[in-house]
Amino acid sequence: MRTIGLLGGMSWESTVTYYQLINKGIKKELGGLHSAQVILTSVDFQLIETCQAQGDWQGAASILSKAALSVQAGGADFLLICTNTMHKVASAIEAEIDIPLLHIADATAQALIFQGVSRVALLGTRFTMEQDFYKGRLTDVYGLDVVIPSNADRAIIHHVIYHELCVGKVLESSKKEYLRIIDQMADQGAEAVILGCTEIGLLVTQDDTDMPLFDTTKIHAQAAVAYALSTT
Repeated sequence: MRTIGLLGGMSWESTVTYYQLINKGIKKELGGLHSAQVILTSVDFQLIETCQAQGDWQGAASILSKAALSVQAGGADFLLICTNTMHKVASAIEAEIDIPLLHIADATAQALIFQGVSRVALLGTRFTMEQDFYKGRLTDVYGLDVVIPSNADRAIIHHVIYHELCVGKVLESSKKEYLRIIDQMADQGAEAVILGCTEIGLLVTQDDTDMPLFDTTKIHAQAAVAYALSTT
C-alpha cells in the first residue's frame, strides 16, 4: 500500500472529511483492521486566506510548498492538496516535490466523463469559478463544457464558504440558496454540478436534489484510495 500525503487545513473541517473517507475506503477494499497509511500536515488557513485576499499567490505557494516538502520527507508516496482553490498553485508545488500530485480537477473530470457528463455547472470559491486554473483545465484537457452561476450568485456561494462553512456553520437558509442556484444551473442546460469546494459537501448532498452532484472531496478521496492500492 502506498502512503498518502495530505496537505490540509484549508479548512480543517473538510480535511477531517478527507481523512475519514480515505480510511473508510481502505477498510472497504481490504477489510479487517486495515486503515490508510497517511502523512498529514495542516497549515494555518488564516495565513492562506490572507494571501488569497491580497492576491499573493506566490506567498501562498511558498507556504504550501514548504508544507508539501514536509509531507514528502515524512514518507508520503504521493500528495493530495485538500482543497480546490489552492490547486491554483499546484504547478508551483509540483515543481518543489519529487512525488506525484493527484490533482483534484483531473479526478473530478474523469468521474464526470465516466458518467457521460459533457456540460457541467461549477460551484466553488470565486477564485475557482472565475479563474482559469480549474475550469480551464476541465475544458482544455478533458473537453468539458463548464458553466458558472451569475455574478450575484457567485457572491453568495463565496460568502457562504468563507463566512459559514469554513468556520463550521451549516445554515438551512444557505442550503436553500445553494439549491436554488443548482436548479437555475439545471435550467441553463447543466447535466450535473461540481461541488468545487471541499466544504460544500458539508451543506448540500445528493439527498437534497435530483441534479447529479459530483462532490470533489469524495471523488478526490476515492482516487487517493485507488492510487494507494494500485500496483502500477
